[in-house]
Parts: sequence; C-alpha cells; structure tokens
Amino acid sequence: MKKHIAISSNTGWYLFNFRSNLIRCLLSKGYRITLATPADEFSARMAGMGCDLHELPMDNKGSNPLNDLRTLKAYTRFYRESRPDVALHHTIKPVIYGSMAARRLGIPVINTITGLGTAFMTEGWLTRVVEVLYRVSQRGSKRVYFQNHDDYDLFRQRRLVATDIAECLPGSGVDLERFSVAPYPRRPSMCFLLVARMLWDKGIGEFVEAARKFKANYPDSRFQLLGSMAAANRTAIPRDSVRRWVEQGIVEYLGETEDVRPHIAAADCVVLPSYREGTPRSLLEAGAMARPVITTDVPGCREVVDDGTTGFLCASRSPDDLAGKMRKLREMKFEARRNMGLLARDKVEREFDERWVISRYAGAIDGILAPGRA
Repeated sequence: MKKHIAISSNTGWYLFNFRSNLIRCLLSKGYRITLATPADEFSARMAGMGCDLHELPMDNKGSNPLNDLRTLKAYTRFYRESRPDVALHHTIKPVIYGSMAARRLGIPVINTITGLGTAFMTEGWLTRVVEVLYRVSQRGSKRVYFQNHDDYDLFRQRRLVATDIAECLPGSGVDLERFSVAPYPRRPSMCFLLVARMLWDKGIGEFVEAARKFKANYPDSRFQLLGSMAAANRTAIPRDSVRRWVEQGIVEYLGETEDVRPHIAAADCVVLPSYREGTPRSLLEAGAMARPVITTDVPGCREVVDDGTTGFLCASRSPDDLAGKMRKLREMKFEARRNMGLLARDKVEREFDERWVISRYAGAIDGILAPGRA
C-alpha cells in the first residue's frame, strides 16, 4: 500500500504556485498525496496532477476564536478519518491547528513557517497569544522549516520551537530552468514592476507614493502592479483605490496572470516594499531572470538582496527612501543595471535553487517513513 502524505495550506493557490514541484516529486516517489485546503479555483488543477482533495473550512481574514476552533475540529476529523503517514503544513493556521490535531492522533508532522503575519509586525497582546499557540502546537513536530534567518532566530530566542528540529531553508526556492535569464531592455525610460497580492502589507501604498514622486522628475517612467485583488485578507486594498491610482496615471494595473515571466522580462526592475515576508518568491523569480530588485530592509526581504550589488534595500514604510533608490537605479548606466541583474541571477543560482529545497523535504519524509534509508 502506498504511504499517504497530507499537505495543507490556507489556500489551494499557495500550494499550486509555491509547492507544485514538491508535490510532483513526492508523487513520482510513489506516495499518495491528499491536499487539504479551503476550496478555490486551483483545487481542480491540483487534482489533475494526481492528488486527492479535502476541503477544509478556514477563516483567512481574521482571528475569531470560534472560527479557529471549527478549523481545529475540521483538522481533527480529517486526520482521524484519513490517517496520513505524514502531514505537511504550510502557512500560519495550518501550522498551528493542523499540528495540534495531528499530534493528538500521533501523526508525524513537518511544518513550514512561511511568514509570521501581521501579529509580529507590531508587538501587542495578539503577539503574545500567537506565541503561545506556536509554542504549544510545535511540540512534537518532526521538523520545522523557516524561510529566513530572522524568523528562525526569533522562534529560537523566544523558545517557540526546539532547536534540534528547526532548520532554515531558502524559502520555497525557484525553478532555475523555467525562470531563465531574459535580455535586459535597452530604452530611455524605465519600467518598475511590483508582483504581489494587492495588500497594504506588501507596501503597495508606498510604491504608489514613490511612483508619484519619481514621475515628477521622470514623467515617462512606468509603474506596474501585477497580482490578485481578491485576497481573503484583512489588509486587502479596495478595488476603488487601485482604480483611482490607474485613473490618475500613477500606475498600471495588469490584473492577474499564471505566467509572470513576460512581465518580468519587460521590466527594468522588480520592486517589493513589503513590511515582512517569509522569502518573497517574486524577487527570486526576478533575480533568476537577471533583473535587479528593490525591496525593504525587513525580515525575509533583506536576505534576497545584496545591497548595492544585486539591487537595493530601502527603509520600510518610506516612500521617500524607496523613490530615492529608484532614482539611484535610474541614474546608473545601462551596462551597470544589466550587470546588477546578472549578479542577481548568480546569487539566486547559488542560494535559492528549488531543487535543493525539495530535496530537504523529501529527505525529511523519507527519514520518518524509512529511517534506515534516509
């Protein structure tokens, strides 16, 4: 009988976009895979890969304890009925509530801290509550992966996870064959691209204000937003705000796409002024395609950039500093900008190859299911 692995996240979108190659790898090794997420448009596509699906209720917008209790009960019921041999959890609520349910039933767990969310952006009572939930839920986990060293160090310093099960990975990595070097555009104007869900926490407000300032001196410059406006998140940006920015001529909204590569290839620089990240895939993909990036000096983002070499770091929540870094890039000669992008590709090849990340997950699973062969 095939060994059964359950993989869970707060959306099917996340698994489809960030873990598809991991899932293909596990399927190729002969495992039976069940994906447990709230239903969304990506669920059917995952089923087409050969996975079983299980729909889970989950409130991704808030922290209502009654809703979270329903999620915990749903995980418990799912694991009691399906009895997977290993459970992999990604994103905050699956990591917490999925782990609690799995431990109660004796199911081995591998968790991934993909980011700490808004609770850790400003210290307060919610931070304390979430810390307790992490500390309780991570007891007994076989492995806990972190996507940046800041989150890894924070969990260890606050004793939220045991040191011997914690490991830092380079995010979800990037497919270096699919995201290959694209010729750098040679033109007098510049195009800055931001790829993210339309959330205030991604620094989109700061990007728009920086664009305003930049266009005052370089009116032919273009600023583009690419990503979903349908995010189930309490920091989602209203459609009216995006429409107003477009009408004012500050930015172009490109909508959503399943293939970001043509948009990255057409850009001079990819920007992400986020307040905090796990490891931003959009910047890894930009670097893999030899584009310089500008991002904030915050956890998750700072590890992707060698400041002044592969791009620039700017202060968080500062449109002025962001605009300044954009001007600095604009004033560089074409050859210098192109070389910065090529150095970004070198960094991604050295540090963020998806194949290495997948091998760590596969090795951890093998270590649980067949420890003598791991």
